[in-house]
Amino acid sequence: MKYTDQKSGYVIILGGVNVDIQGFPNERLIPEDSNIGRVKISMGGVGRNIGENLIRLGVNTKLISVVGDDIYSKKILTDSAGSGLDMNDTMVVKGEKASIYLAVLDENKDMYIAINSMDILEKMTLNFIKEKKSLIDESLLLVLDTNIPADVIEYLLVEFEDKDIFLDTVSVSKAKKAKNLIGNIHTLKTNRLEVEAITGIQAKDEKSLALNCQYLLDRGVKRVFITLGKDGVFYSNNDTMKIIGADGLKPVNATGAGDAFMAALVYCHLMNTGIDEAARLATAASAIAISHENTINPNMSKELINLKVKELNYHERVFKY
Repeated sequence: MKYTDQKSGYVIILGGVNVDIQGFPNERLIPEDSNIGRVKISMGGVGRNIGENLIRLGVNTKLISVVGDDIYSKKILTDSAGSGLDMNDTMVVKGEKASIYLAVLDENKDMYIAINSMDILEKMTLNFIKEKKSLIDESLLLVLDTNIPADVIEYLLVEFEDKDIFLDTVSVSKAKKAKNLIGNIHTLKTNRLEVEAITGIQAKDEKSLALNCQYLLDRGVKRVFITLGKDGVFYSNNDTMKIIGADGLKPVNATGAGDAFMAALVYCHLMNTGIDEAARLATAASAIAISHENTINPNMSKELINLKVKELNYHERVFKY
């Protein structure tokens, strides 16, 4: 598979879309106190963020999600259309409100605590998704995030098991939705806590990270990427197991790093990029994401990622099986 331009096909994402409300303290965050700072409201959601990043990388992308008919839902649809992200097949539920993600960041621009109100996504039904079967059949690949209902995830993993499926585990509690069909996933992007929820194996150090990767590969996952925050990413396929990181990253807002990472992985797969190069490009995409106050860096592009790859001081180590 080689994706050349917008006429080469499309990627389908099934996942979350919401309104992001983020609080940034001016100084050190003081728990249980009123902190002086700034509040930013933007459109977000894991699925949507991956989708907009893919659009900025030149990939024709359709997002299937659930919204209501309130002012925020209408804003989500309008903004997505403006960015080029196709949400025409998204479910619109009358009388419901858009999902909201509320996050407070600390003085290092890392998430301190968050609350998500995303019950509307549970209204995505199997019957609704089955109506999209022909659309999904014609897609180049599927990207799923675990914000959508468990029965929908299971249906997609079984019905489209012959299609390359990328999964973002999102959170510890939601990661478990894919546990029983993990072998039907081509590429898994997760973190330490989320992978533990799937495998039942601790991921506290490099040896246990390797055990987690091997567990997943043995069950059929083709590629595993376990993100480690400032420590980089531990990744593996059946030929390679490495950890890669980059020095000197100074986040302005770390919220969108994982979504940019996943978008870059999808893009690299469409371009037949090897796993090592994909890890480098995805790390560069994350670096670009965290360098901007917005969850999605408006400057994200293929050209900027290639420039960032040359700028970053990478370090990596190889592990033996």
